[in-house]
Amino acid sequence: MHDLPDLTPDCASCAALCCMALPFDAGEDFAFDKPALHPCPNLSGHACTIHERLDAEGFRGCTLYDCLGAGQRVVHEVFDGADWRRDAALRAPMGEALVLMRRIHAALELLKATERMVLPRDLTAERDALMTLYAPAERWTPERLRAVAASGLETRLRSFLTALRPHV
Repeated sequence: MHDLPDLTPDCASCAALCCMALPFDAGEDFAFDKPALHPCPNLSGHACTIHERLDAEGFRGCTLYDCLGAGQRVVHEVFDGADWRRDAALRAPMGEALVLMRRIHAALELLKATERMVLPRDLTAERDALMTLYAPAERWTPERLRAVAASGLETRLRSFLTALRPHV
């Protein structure tokens, strides 16, 4: 077993990164368009003013989104508690970090699920190597997140997951 980060969102420990960083289009899941890196007009500070009635107000997409704990990790680990509201220059780097950390957390969630599988030694070794790469002992920085995203690690993960087919 590996020491993995908490993959559970904790909105109270975040800075509403998803509500600022992610874009959405008006339609079935959102009542209006919102460009990336712009705070949702329903935000007050870091709290949603319509949280209790998101579905009724046309924001089903908000209720469906799960950052897998990436939001609070970006705020506290990657940016040491910095706040994009106090420093608007942090919007783009924090938004980028949220997207990249969310992909890392999604990979960890998949890898964690494979720990229940009985796998041959080579696949167990590859899973362990991937978990180490996705959950390193060192703190994440914006530069490290970008480097991992550009490294081809997601291709390696897909190859590992494809190799699991005979064992499912």
